[in-house]
Amino acid sequence: MNNSKITPHFSNEEGANPKYFQFEADFVGSLQCIPMQVRMKLDNCGVKLKLVDWNHFSHSERETLVNMPCVSASETEAYRQYLQNLLIVKTGQPAKELAIDPQPAWLDAQSIPNSVQTKAQECQADISLKQWSNLLPEQRFALIKLSRPSHENQNFVPALQEFEIVPK
Repeated sequence: MNNSKITPHFSNEEGANPKYFQFEADFVGSLQCIPMQVRMKLDNCGVKLKLVDWNHFSHSERETLVNMPCVSASETEAYRQYLQNLLIVKTGQPAKELAIDPQPAWLDAQSIPNSVQTKAQECQADISLKQWSNLLPEQRFALIKLSRPSHENQNFVPALQEFEIVPK
């Protein structure tokens, strides 16, 4: 993924203010929850960050994690190292590291994951392949995360609305 594919909702340009999805509006000011752009970076660098660990960070440390680029291989490694070192300082131990998917589902515009289709059907919504392929990778990432059974899914329908898959 290069910067030309990054949606206006996600800005990795140096000095730019980060943007968030509208469905995150309830918590982005305080950064009390992990925003989608950080979650995507975590998947990119293979770190499992728990909310309890996120809550150990100061607001400025959270902002650093929001603003740090995590696209190229060197940026991804720097992000992982910064995050792990920060966790060691704050909690005494690093986060669990996960395998990095070389072909993550959010980059596949031609195949809608079953979890997304199932969640959409539960919400009486339908996502066509054309709609899915028109989404930006960050939007597909958000829908995948919001459709996971272990996730509080109250933002799934607002995300579908924000991404103009279903009417508001």
